[in-house]
Amino acid sequence: MDRKELIKKYIEFFERKKHKKIHNSSLIPENDPTVLFTTAGMQPIVPYLLGQKHPEGKRLVNVQRCIRTVDINEVGDTYHHTFFEMLGNWSLGDYWKEDAIKYSLEFLTKILKIPIERLAVSCFKGDEHFKKDSESAKIWESLNIPKKRIAFLPESENWWGPAGETGPCGPSTEMFFWKSSNPIPEEFDPENENWVEIGNDVLMEYQKNKEGKYKKAEQKNIDFGGGVERTVTVLNGLEDNYLSDSFLPIINKIEKITGKTYGEDYESIKAMRIIADHIKAAVFILADGITPSNSEQGYVLRRLIRRTIRYGRKLNLKHFTKKIAYPIFTIYDDYKHLKENKEKILKELEKEEEKFLETLGKGMNMLNKVIKNKKDLSGKEAFLLYQSYGFPIEITKEIAEEKGIAIDEKGFEIENKKHQNLSRTATEGKFKSGLADSGEETTKLHTATHLLHAALRTVLGKDVQQKGSNITPERLRFDFVFNRKLTDLEKEEIEKIVNKAIKKKYPVNRKEVTPEKAKEEGALGFFEHKYGNRVSVYTIGTHEETFSKEICAGPHVTNTSELGEIHKGKRIKHLKFRIIKEESSSAGVRRIKAELTE
Repeated sequence: MDRKELIKKYIEFFERKKHKKIHNSSLIPENDPTVLFTTAGMQPIVPYLLGQKHPEGKRLVNVQRCIRTVDINEVGDTYHHTFFEMLGNWSLGDYWKEDAIKYSLEFLTKILKIPIERLAVSCFKGDEHFKKDSESAKIWESLNIPKKRIAFLPESENWWGPAGETGPCGPSTEMFFWKSSNPIPEEFDPENENWVEIGNDVLMEYQKNKEGKYKKAEQKNIDFGGGVERTVTVLNGLEDNYLSDSFLPIINKIEKITGKTYGEDYESIKAMRIIADHIKAAVFILADGITPSNSEQGYVLRRLIRRTIRYGRKLNLKHFTKKIAYPIFTIYDDYKHLKENKEKILKELEKEEEKFLETLGKGMNMLNKVIKNKKDLSGKEAFLLYQSYGFPIEITKEIAEEKGIAIDEKGFEIENKKHQNLSRTATEGKFKSGLADSGEETTKLHTATHLLHAALRTVLGKDVQQKGSNITPERLRFDFVFNRKLTDLEKEEIEKIVNKAIKKKYPVNRKEVTPEKAKEEGALGFFEHKYGNRVSVYTIGTHEETFSKEICAGPHVTNTSELGEIHKGKRIKHLKFRIIKEESSSAGVRRIKAELTE
């Protein structure tokens, strides 16, 4: 079974179970990106897991493209990936454990034809806070999964969420496949690497609040997730994801231009895997409009491309990223936006490769200066070369060895670790506030982005278009298409318009329509391939005066007056919208940071 067949069978199966197919969202989280990338299928539907009504109903299904960079240093083995696709089906306050488990097993055994004796499952063991999930285990047993094939595992293995500091969460029950040709053991041992996880039903029955306390959720949800690459690999009796049709054409291309055979030696295998993985991830990030830079998504993209080039050197490759990218457009020809942006993607890869080769040249000159008349190189010096010039430690080592100079590698690792910890803290901070929080302040500021967008278009013209946003309980950040710095008068006018809209106490109304109808009615949004059959349109204003109308999936207040006040016990404090900063975000894109303050 290949990738496309798996996805088709999965979607069709759940559509027969009355699930509506929803669109495959951008890798760049829309409306309120609280993480750099979409990391799981559930991320784009967080508002609906929190109780907001979804335009397509209570049963949803899709395949979602995802990026995870947490395990970037693990890429190079048989199964870790930066870019991957995730199968997902959801029940938003509709069916519960029994149906979720039945659907999962039916899909695995009836549709994918996996013999039930090759399956095992895990359930939540329980702890001092939550009871053991015996209910799920009993359901599995009733469906002919033997008791010995059911393992109860702790929170670290069988508990999900919440995504941020607050939100929906709960125990999970995972499905495992026996991948080996060796006899299947009677008892399930989760430590045995021949048992491969191929699916996970998260049973969201709790809500965690800001105080860190858990309560029973008003809306219980089911969230199933399953990796496409891993599932295709095991179904085809393969031990290595890079031999599946999601990767093999890229590996073949690398073999062709290097003259090496995949499997020849461990270092070459690892290099080929990293190149294939990183180029694929880079192509998809570029397709969603990100370009290499030194911050946020652009920084991750730059790191992926440069890491690809570094490992290319191990295979004596130069000026190669564009060539290796070509098969990706064939593998994923079901993604229209890849084809539409093909020339731009290839050009950006080529440009970044040239830039890095130039950087390596500068780094080489600096290295020669640093090591002149030296017998050793400190960890700080090696890290400075890496941080300032992107000069890889491997190349520093190569050159130092040639010249008989010792490097303090431990010192370099200490410096690098410090840098990684700072980066991780920043990324986690970004993740911990926003939609997963959906608190009162976040909801107010999310609504304020609609007012800001409308004000910008009034003052600067209708070509202004939102490019992204990030919202914490303290401030909003809004990126928009515009090619120059705003004047002080323009910023003052924008603030006045937003504050006037707050004072006018406009109602905020939501309705569900088709994307075509939304466009007809003048709602702002991206219409090509971003939405399903129905969308939520939020209108701010009255019948006589429409201030703003946008397609949106975020949390909103019910009246703009809520933005202008904060209740402190019996006292009401009055707030105003204020622009804190306006700056360049990237070429042709400006960024505004703003707050609601006294």
